[in-house]
Amino acid sequence: MKINNIKFLLLIGVISFSISCKSDKKNKEEVIKEPEVETPHGGPEMTMIKGEEISYKADSTTMKGYIAYNPELKEKRPGILVVHEWWGHNEYSRQRADMLAELGYVALAVDMYGDGKQAKHPNDAGKFSGMVMKNIEVAKARFDAALKALKSNPHVDANEIAAIGYCFGGSVVLTMANMGEDLDAVAAFHSGVQLPVMPTDAIKAKILVCNGAADPFVSEESIVNYTKAMDSVNANYEYIAYEDAVHAYTSKDADSLGKKFDLPLAYNKEADEKSWEELKKLLDEVF
Repeated sequence: MKINNIKFLLLIGVISFSISCKSDKKNKEEVIKEPEVETPHGGPEMTMIKGEEISYKADSTTMKGYIAYNPELKEKRPGILVVHEWWGHNEYSRQRADMLAELGYVALAVDMYGDGKQAKHPNDAGKFSGMVMKNIEVAKARFDAALKALKSNPHVDANEIAAIGYCFGGSVVLTMANMGEDLDAVAAFHSGVQLPVMPTDAIKAKILVCNGAADPFVSEESIVNYTKAMDSVNANYEYIAYEDAVHAYTSKDADSLGKKFDLPLAYNKEADEKSWEELKKLLDEVF
């Protein structure tokens, strides 16, 4: 397939909203992980991370998520939704959920495609993301279903909720914030900012956007329009652009995927680590 066609499809995934753009806790897998971390809300130095697969419903569609938490922390914790890239709910989004659990949060890696569906090729990724985002109400229903599943978890303080997203997922969480979802914080990484619902005074969340300054899928015009709209409603936000970072800079698979599909994707260790520190700072501030 020609590079221009693939780039077009990726652009759909990144800013897929612009083209139109209870919890059945059925555990199927449990994973115990023991990284040494220091949690922001107290807790033991040696953190026992537990990961569980769960299923939940969005209308008639079964969504397959993954929730991670530290079972040694007895008090209820802030909950964080993690929305995947356009590839779908995969190991990368689960790894980010684990990392948040290591910090003392309860994190749910959500499924926006249904049945845990994943894309193996940019063609499929564009189709999957497009099918969800052609109807904003579908996206909202699936986000709300994940939000309900997270809040119903016994380890979660339902009054302290944030959402983060990568690429396609970043556009999802930013749009949900613009629509007035009851979130304390939202963070988007290498995300499109040309959204179907632009910033409104309904925004409740404190917002962080961390993009690559050299990302060819995020135009200067879209950044100007987004920041102007955020300023016009006095939104509490920060937009950070990392020099030399391109699309998918937080993913260690970006180099191989970029090479495989001839796309401008690349991992950037410095930008990845700096953006994660910015996320930690944001969560410390709101929680």
